[in-house]
Amino acid sequence: MKKNVLAMLTASMLAIVLSGCYSTADGRMKAGVPFAKDTIESRYERPVDQILTAARQVLTHNGTLTGDNAVTKTLEAKIDTRTVWVKVDEVEPKISRVQVQVRRKAGGGDVDLASEIDKQIALRLPR
Repeated sequence: MKKNVLAMLTASMLAIVLSGCYSTADGRMKAGVPFAKDTIESRYERPVDQILTAARQVLTHNGTLTGDNAVTKTLEAKIDTRTVWVKVDEVEPKISRVQVQVRRKAGGGDVDLASEIDKQIALRLPR
């Protein structure tokens, strides 16, 4: 009897810890695994507009662009069954930061695809 109660308590605690919400690059909250690594950050000595143009090209080449917010400078796309967010902001007058976040359909992070998208954005930047 005590083993059953302990097993049920352990299972319920595990379910609470593994389920939760995560924050997207555009500031919304979604259900998923909260502690999964899903974001790659890079900095470039380029204006924000050049990086956004390169990111749009990469996302439309790899999948479907589903959102483009000019105010917050975030892009959202679907690549296979994954959702990709790209956020670009200016850190210093000549340095811009790019954050690429990728989540699987079930809410888990996909840092490998985030790294690949980040690399493709860097290669599309004008020289």
